[in-house]
Amino acid sequence: MDEVKVVVAHSERATLRVGDVFLKVDADQARIDVEVEAMSLAPVPTPEVLWHKPHVLAVAALPGTTLGRLGGPSTGSTAAWAAAGAAIRKLHDAPLPPRPGRAGRSIVALAAELDDECELLVTNGLLPADLVTHNRQVAEAALRPWTAAFTHGDLQIEHVFVDSDEVTGIIDWSEAGQGDALYDLATFTLGHEEHLDDVVAGYGTDIDLDVIHAWWSLRSLLVVRWLSEHSFDPFAPGCEVDVLRSRM
Repeated sequence: MDEVKVVVAHSERATLRVGDVFLKVDADQARIDVEVEAMSLAPVPTPEVLWHKPHVLAVAALPGTTLGRLGGPSTGSTAAWAAAGAAIRKLHDAPLPPRPGRAGRSIVALAAELDDECELLVTNGLLPADLVTHNRQVAEAALRPWTAAFTHGDLQIEHVFVDSDEVTGIIDWSEAGQGDALYDLATFTLGHEEHLDDVVAGYGTDIDLDVIHAWWSLRSLLVVRWLSEHSFDPFAPGCEVDVLRSRM
């Protein structure tokens, strides 16, 4: 019998692997509904949905491997990174899904959340004030008007699979919806700045790199405390705190 492997687990959701099947258990059924809908609309390879019922989604495993992980070495050729950029561009050019996603939060709401989080990071002694203040200033460039695109919303490097320099699938669509395209590009390249040029080359259009850098700072500032409180380590080498330090 195949063993059950816990891929990720915290108080909000858990993902288990049994053989070639992934079971996603989510306390919020709406996220599962968004994921199933987004995969049906996305013009890029996605996992096959085997079945879904309240609070559980079963999908088939994808062929290939990821290009690395945050805090770990990056893998794959320049062509593979460029192929990922091209797939992201295809997604962003697709007709808009019906609702806003994680990357579609309003500038006002995002700025307020960021300011609150920065204050807590310093007050709780998680990060030094100069590191937080400088990255808050860098993050300001992301708080600008943007044209809505079909965004994944959680496009971490571990969510994109490639094989022979081709994208074989993108997983974890629960945050998908209308949003800022550069949020996706920044999330994908977070902690792997050395491949940003490859991804942008595959994406095939001019990108404001200052906004990408701003999203790196903004996203990291917003998640450090949450990660620390949910048994993840944003202080590990190459992870979110190192990303913030690299902006100094």
